[in-house]
Amino acid sequence: MFENEEKTNLESLGEFGLISHLTKNIKLVQKSTVKGIGDDAAVLNYEGKRTLVSTDLLLENIHFDLAYTPLKHLGYKAIQVNLSDIYAMNGTATQVTVSIGMSSKFPLEAIEELYEGIYLACGNYNVDLVGGDTSASRQGLVISVTSLGYADENDVVYRNTAETGDLICVSGDLGGAYIGLQLLEREKLVYMENPNIQPDLEGKDYIVERQLKPEARKDIIDLLQELGVKPTSMIDVSDGLASEVLHICKQSNKGAKLYEEKIPIDPMTYETAREFGLDPTVCALSGGEDYELLFTVKQADYDKIKHKMDFSIIGYITEPNEGYTLITKSGNVHELKAQGWNAFKAG
Repeated sequence: MFENEEKTNLESLGEFGLISHLTKNIKLVQKSTVKGIGDDAAVLNYEGKRTLVSTDLLLENIHFDLAYTPLKHLGYKAIQVNLSDIYAMNGTATQVTVSIGMSSKFPLEAIEELYEGIYLACGNYNVDLVGGDTSASRQGLVISVTSLGYADENDVVYRNTAETGDLICVSGDLGGAYIGLQLLEREKLVYMENPNIQPDLEGKDYIVERQLKPEARKDIIDLLQELGVKPTSMIDVSDGLASEVLHICKQSNKGAKLYEEKIPIDPMTYETAREFGLDPTVCALSGGEDYELLFTVKQADYDKIKHKMDFSIIGYITEPNEGYTLITKSGNVHELKAQGWNAFKAG
């Protein structure tokens, strides 16, 4: 669960002592941060920009399993999944607040490891940690992150503004996080049956990291700005490609046509999915947690993006009466359905 062998009981510090201990080395880097941790509220100044705010909640045994999730990775991921929402609005992420609830099983050293990952993510993405809260929890580890950022009014990109004929694009590759999760779950079961057997993850680093340590795609936002391309709509891929395409279509009152052969899947994801007896395309469409950016652009921007390896053109937006369809590699037409992860599914 955590690497440090020393164990300091949190009760010996108290809430304010814990906060002071975890935040004593924070250095603010954003000009928009007027006041960070240390008062009743943070003070931010975006100088007339549109303010962007997003919140995510991560719960032990719902969103993560500490049997195979290092706390440092978990802290890093908790920040990334939040920053991804800001980038999906075509914005600049600048601050986060982090609140945690923890049970008595966590000593100080475990929480320090969690915050190592949080601080690493903030440092890598030039984001200030400006507040949060800590509490005891009887439900295991609870992490709530709120991300803040800004964008010029004319730069903000929404989900509901796709137009007929727009090209549908997605960054990176898809399905890796889901296959990484299947691999980790398999190794957990093997370990539970025989704790003497070491995990067999050799050669699978990429897909394991896609699950445990995702990276928000700030680089795609920067690239689009360099190319002079403003997406007509955008969303991040947290619940699976199909679900996100349908979000854009339904909120924009449009249809969509996707081409299976255009969906980007890493060779390791493809091969490992086959080893599990899974269809790689289904994993990309429904797996989730890839945190890539799905966006639409005008056809007039095609020449600006056609040679970029950072993202793929996978289809186009249609009139609503044409529905949501996937054209398979063999030329068959299937209805595109969202079968992604359901946070409230029983079991």
